[in-house]
Amino acid sequence: DHPEKTKTSIIYKVSEKNTHEDRTTNPDPQNPAASTGAKPEQKEMETGKEDPVSKPPVAPVINEYADAQLHSLVRRLRQRTDFYKRKLVQGDMSSPESSPQTAKPTAVSSTQESSAKLKEEHSQKAPLTEYLKRLRLPKSIDSYTDRFYLLWLSLVTIAFNWNCWFIPLRVVFPYQTPHNTHYWLITDLICDTIYLFDLLLIQPRLQFMRGGDIIVDSNELKRHYRNSTKFQLDMASIMPFDVFYLVFGLNPIFRTNRMLKYSSFFEFNHHLESIMNKAYIYRVIRTTGYLLFTLHINACMYYWASNYEGIGSTRWVYDGEGNKYLRCYYWAVRTLITIGGLPEPQTSFEIVFQLLNFFSGVFVFSSLIGQMQDVIGAATANQNNFRICMDHTIAYMNTYSIPKTVQNRVRTWYEYTWASQRMLDESDLLETLPTTMQLALTVDVNFGVISKVDLFKGCDTQMIYDMLLRLKSIVYLPGDFVCKKGEIGKEMYIIKQGEVQVLGGADGTQVLVTLKAGAVFGEISLLAARGGNRRTANVVAHGFANLLTLDKKTLQEILVHYPDSEKLLMKKARVLLKNKAPGTGATPPNKGLAFLFPPKQETPKMFKALLGSSGKAGLARLLTLKREQTAQVIGQRERRAEQKCKEEEDKGKESEDKGRATAEKPLETSKCETSSITAEEAPQATRKAVLPRGTTRHSLIISMAPSAEAGEEVLTIEVKEKAKQ
Repeated sequence: DHPEKTKTSIIYKVSEKNTHEDRTTNPDPQNPAASTGAKPEQKEMETGKEDPVSKPPVAPVINEYADAQLHSLVRRLRQRTDFYKRKLVQGDMSSPESSPQTAKPTAVSSTQESSAKLKEEHSQKAPLTEYLKRLRLPKSIDSYTDRFYLLWLSLVTIAFNWNCWFIPLRVVFPYQTPHNTHYWLITDLICDTIYLFDLLLIQPRLQFMRGGDIIVDSNELKRHYRNSTKFQLDMASIMPFDVFYLVFGLNPIFRTNRMLKYSSFFEFNHHLESIMNKAYIYRVIRTTGYLLFTLHINACMYYWASNYEGIGSTRWVYDGEGNKYLRCYYWAVRTLITIGGLPEPQTSFEIVFQLLNFFSGVFVFSSLIGQMQDVIGAATANQNNFRICMDHTIAYMNTYSIPKTVQNRVRTWYEYTWASQRMLDESDLLETLPTTMQLALTVDVNFGVISKVDLFKGCDTQMIYDMLLRLKSIVYLPGDFVCKKGEIGKEMYIIKQGEVQVLGGADGTQVLVTLKAGAVFGEISLLAARGGNRRTANVVAHGFANLLTLDKKTLQEILVHYPDSEKLLMKKARVLLKNKAPGTGATPPNKGLAFLFPPKQETPKMFKALLGSSGKAGLARLLTLKREQTAQVIGQRERRAEQKCKEEEDKGKESEDKGRATAEKPLETSKCETSSITAEEAPQATRKAVLPRGTTRHSLIISMAPSAEAGEEVLTIEVKEKAKQ
């Protein structure tokens, strides 16, 4: 046969054999995973022989890839067949190709389907139980921090305001009719439900303080609420006087006791003000509400008086035209505010009623106006204080005729300080708080900046906390000098807001570096020794800059209580000074903050010469040169002496004794000439020092004379021979 046909037939037989094995090993056609998960038996090929252990001969695998593809094709066809069978059984003849989601069906076993159903049922039941658990009220409620309680108080306040506004309206005005009574009753029922729920479930769970302890026990909470005045008012407000409807009809006057739940209303106002950023806005709205409610009650009273006298019976009462409530409310506003222009009362009842109106108007409006003034005054207290301080400062400057430029800068400082932080000094506000609260605020605001300072890393945390409490805030205007070169450094600066520039160069106007918010400079000045804490550069505010400062005296007072931290700071200060000091012949320190710290003082030129500094002649070399010069001078003098001796011998005027004296004379002449030459060659020095050379016969003369160049001096060293004793 042809080899390709043979190969194809063998592959077909192998696939057919594997299909038969799959069916025998996996009787469940709906679970193909079982067939794929089973381990295939190892196939053996024996020509013309059968396995005596009941292992039938297996065809060899010619191509593994083709065999795997055929297996996959058979498996998918079986899954497709099973899918259509299930569709026929269920009566659904829709084709899977019609939907892209069903184009690739997956066979799921019966056990998997049952487990999926159980999971679905569990998922449907679990959220309901969890939701109910979340709705379960806690055993105790913190009325100051729990927002759920604040939300609940808002509902109680709405119910309370409904009763306060609409009960008088329904009692006096004929707005409750048989046609709309059921709407009023439903709303009353909702309000009563809120009252009852608050009485039974919320108020008995509120925590309270006793002896400084927070009580959370349920029995204690219930007992405390039952013994309070609030419980008595709540019980009185929920008393069901509505049962009198059955006797006297649907008269809303029997619900007047619902207005006794005013304690919850004031509690809601207190908690809401405590969490608002601008509480004075709510205070103004609340005071306005008090005024409108007073006018509302007066309007109801006027309609009742008009109804009592007879509507339209006199010129003073309501004439019955237009909107009843709006006309009566207008009359109440004009009466309580005493605008005038109203008709005069005629009867005694009308006169007494009008007098009571006037008296109540004066009392109520004076109280409300005073309260409004207090609210607005409290809201603008800081601004008024700012204006007073600014006015006093301007008056002081005008008294002493301060230049206008300085006055303008002072005004600018006031305006910017108020605009940036709404107060002139933050420390005044923090002083009213306890130390723990001050520490909490300062840690949140400034601890992140202090922790980045290398000088304070590794120090005691409590020492850093004490230091944070002593920081002071200072605002600098554009162009203000934060510190000047050469002045004594007594403070460390932390940039809280804005930028500062470090100036240097020959003329002191070159910007070396710009420091932004979060940078720290001048910290070495806090611990520098005497004479080592001078500023080395000018620091100028680039714009408006807000800096935090810590002075040296304050830090020393803090370190008295932390000796270990003091030792660590001193050690770090020495290391930082050594690292940041400029080296000899090095470039100017224009990187980082090194230029802000005092450099090491330069060694005087005289000591450099004595110590043999680099680039200049050492002391030994100078002495050698001077000795050579002295030897040359002595040789010249000896030669001159010999010439004189020859002249004297030629003349023959002296005897041998005089010749001996002449022989001894060179020493004296040498001494005199040496001293004279030394006196002639020595410059006019400002400072001289003679250093003896021990037992030698020479003296070392060191002198410093001013040079032609300003600010420099010339060192002169001379060796002088001692006279014989």
